[in-house]
Amino acid sequence: MTNPVAHDLITRSNRLGSNPKNTNYAGGNTSAKGSETDPVTGESTELLWVKGSGGDLGTLKESGLAVLRLDRMRALVDVYPGIEREDEMVAAFDYCLHGKGGAAPSIDTAMHGLVDASHVDHLHPDSGIAIATAADGESLTREIFGDAVVWVPWRRPGFQLGLDIAEIKEANPQAIGCILGGHGITAWGDTSDECEERSQHIIDTAAAYIEANGKAEPFGASLEGYGALAANERRAKAAALAPTIRGIASTDKPMVGHFTDADVVLDFLSRAEHPRLASLGTSCPDHFLRTKVKPMVLDLPADASVEDAKARLKELHEAYRADYQAYYEAHADERSPAIRGADPLIVLVPGVGMFSFGANKQTARVAGEFYINAINVMRGAESLSTYTPISDAEKFRIEYWALEEAKLQRMPKPKSHATRVAFVTGAASGIGKAIATRLAAEGACVVIADLDLDKAVAAAAELGSTDVAVGVQIDVSKADAVAAAIDEAVLAFGGVDLIVNNAGLSLSKPLLETTERDWDLQHDVMAKGSFLVSQAAARVMIDQEMGGDVLYIASKNSVFAGPNNIAYSATKADQAHQVRLLAVELGQFGIKVNGINPDGVVRGSGIFAGGWGANRAKTYGIDEENLGEFYAQRTILKREVLPEHVANAAAVLTGPDMTHTTGLHVPVDAGVAAAFLR
Repeated sequence: MTNPVAHDLITRSNRLGSNPKNTNYAGGNTSAKGSETDPVTGESTELLWVKGSGGDLGTLKESGLAVLRLDRMRALVDVYPGIEREDEMVAAFDYCLHGKGGAAPSIDTAMHGLVDASHVDHLHPDSGIAIATAADGESLTREIFGDAVVWVPWRRPGFQLGLDIAEIKEANPQAIGCILGGHGITAWGDTSDECEERSQHIIDTAAAYIEANGKAEPFGASLEGYGALAANERRAKAAALAPTIRGIASTDKPMVGHFTDADVVLDFLSRAEHPRLASLGTSCPDHFLRTKVKPMVLDLPADASVEDAKARLKELHEAYRADYQAYYEAHADERSPAIRGADPLIVLVPGVGMFSFGANKQTARVAGEFYINAINVMRGAESLSTYTPISDAEKFRIEYWALEEAKLQRMPKPKSHATRVAFVTGAASGIGKAIATRLAAEGACVVIADLDLDKAVAAAAELGSTDVAVGVQIDVSKADAVAAAIDEAVLAFGGVDLIVNNAGLSLSKPLLETTERDWDLQHDVMAKGSFLVSQAAARVMIDQEMGGDVLYIASKNSVFAGPNNIAYSATKADQAHQVRLLAVELGQFGIKVNGINPDGVVRGSGIFAGGWGANRAKTYGIDEENLGEFYAQRTILKREVLPEHVANAAAVLTGPDMTHTTGLHVPVDAGVAAAFLR
């Protein structure tokens, strides 16, 4: 049963964290102090409940709280070795845990435990950080709040900052909280409601002051030619640029992308001051740990051609990498972790929008959200004063902090298909759905492409949120529809790495009953459709310069001659040879092309359910419900083939253990000797 104090803390945290004006995703922390019976002594024990490391306030649950004995935590003051060794105190928190302790204590635990208040909130609101990053933030704090809110000069989060804030509260009994220079806000109260009210008061008062007193155009006058393109034009340009930009961001390690053309971004990029402000970088540690110290900004007007934009982006990337290397070398010492990569995580394109990147879609999306927070902060600071973030030296101390490095090292090993974007046609059912499900389970972002949009969206939703999978409509027989679907994939995840040509249908008829329409329909969907999808995807992969995989779901019938199957088998043979042709042509770009030849996939198959099964059963003189067993008994292994078995082969062929294999066809048919490849 949850302690009532912890319960109130969780509900307060959820209210605060669910409103983006209060704090960003996974930003800030909250705490409460109360008592609980010690199960060993039976006596009442004072405890501190505080949001643990890496959690999110908006979705915080009891499991996300660290629970410490307050007397032991506060006793650490007596053994504190000083600011030069304050990082050692994080490990000491483990000796203060109550019972199993819950979540891992964060670096801000000291602030919550040492401040003499029953409830403490530490948040990163845009309005508060705007004051915290203003050149005259200290005087603004006095002007806005009087003596109710106290200015705290910048100090890196840690034990010493906790001591500083505890001292400030003791010296200012009238205060309800403080502005942390360059960082955020902290508020406290005797009750949970009082603490929350004080947090909201600081946030809302700062926002109201900025609104009432700020300059009308804090980012300067409009830049001619840098305004937003029309919606359809900017999204088309975003799709054209995204593969190149993703390749830039993935030079050191592969990244997943996110795109937004939010008004706040477009307005920022249309203003005269955006180059200066962007070059100053972000200030709040939560911001620049997600966005890197500063973004890469294309310095061309909105109407620049795609070709010119690509060329300039590559030039800017070289300069960005050199600048980041210089930043690292200027501040690193023998104890610093190795450089983690010199590529941008935020790329801004005037008139178009913002591309953000991360190790997965959620991280990429949140990075973009954090940079929007940073834009809001810059607007607030510039409207009242001059935006003045913390120094590069201090940013480096945070970015390459030993504690931050330790957190990164504790992260689980990536799954086999992490950072890969898979585009699977005909994926709302059957083999395609099984492949999409398997690839998502292996860490890929998946685009479910299907003729039926509703079914595609539903199948994607089964795999998780839009950070995991999206559904798009595609008619693979039409080039414009294929191009539009690939563009949707690119805008959803930054690019495409893995194509599965699975869309198909079959009409089982003998030669003399096969119509011209039957022939054209099957060739349009499977032969022509695979060609169109592979062509559109190859353009993206080549621009990315990250290699890739093209996978054809062909058939045993591509090499096996059977009756009543002329159109289907001929188009499957076409697909099979496309594998060989494209393997030779695309290998120079690091793109592998392989195929899978299934047979007898009855259960879960859209083709069989659409009448093919009944026709094949009639051909073989058996009942349709026995078709799967019939196919199994004619195989060497006497095993029925399921969609999941094809998915297994797809995962292996596109995974890290088959990096040197291209032009291969893998039979998944339980053994059909007549279809052995020679």
